[in-house]
Amino acid sequence: MATRCNEYVDWLCERLAPFGAIRARRMFGAYGLYSGELFFAIVSDDVFYVKADSLSVPDFEREGLRPFTYAMKDGSPQSLRYYPLPEAAMDDDVEFLRWARKGIEAALRSPRKTNPPKG
Repeated sequence: MATRCNEYVDWLCERLAPFGAIRARRMFGAYGLYSGELFFAIVSDDVFYVKADSLSVPDFEREGLRPFTYAMKDGSPQSLRYYPLPEAAMDDDVEFLRWARKGIEAALRSPRKTNPPKG
C-alpha cells in the first residue's frame, strides 16, 4: 500500500505542477500537499481531497461529494472541510486543475498558521 500511495502522491504532484512546486508531507497515515507553505490538500487511501470553505463547499455539495472523514480515538467520526474532486475531473487535466485550484484558493482565504512545515 505505501508504495502505491507514494506513486499516487507523486502522480498528483506532477499533475499539480502548473501551480508551482508541490510538496507532499506524510501525516497521520495520509499525506498533506503544500504549495509553498500553503497546506491545501490531503491524500488518504488513494483519494485526493482539497480544502474547501464557505465559498467553495456548495460547489462540492452540488456534485454530491462528501467531506474527508476519519475516526477519532473513541471511534466517533470527525469531518474536515476537505472534499474529493468529482470523478470526471480526475480524468481531465483542465477540470482537475480547475477543481484543485479551489483548494488553493480556500487555503489562501483561510487564516495563516505561524508554524510552516519543515522539509
